Amino acid sequence: MPTQHQSDLGEQGEELACRELRRRGYAILARRYRTRHGEIDIVARDAGVLVFVEVKARSHQRFGGPLAAVTRLKQRKLTRMALDYLTRNRTAGVPCRFDVVAVEVGERQPRVVVVTDAFPAAAR
Repeated sequence: MPTQHQSDLGEQGEELACRELRRRGYAILARRYRTRHGEIDIVARDAGVLVFVEVKARSHQRFGGPLAAVTRLKQRKLTRMALDYLTRNRTAGVPCRFDVVAVEVGERQPRVVVVTDAFPAAAR
């Protein structure tokens, strides 16, 4: 169970990620899309491509940066959740990709890095 600090950091990270994605021209379609496998942080559209976005926010580097947290296991879970979204929304066949937004929140201004097409759909 996440602590209140982790929940607050996650919400702040998602908000900063949405702001940056909108600035880049993405249309936000859904936030916190829940499936039986977990939750997709952001579903967006970018120039005709459906984008499943994983947001990783960190306030320190003790366990590696935010991008290191998107493990192969997490990629497989995201793939299953994306398939759920595509099925429920009857969007199968639509081009899609996985982006990761790394948010580093510290004593200075937050740093937001968008990794486009961060990984391919993972096999089950």
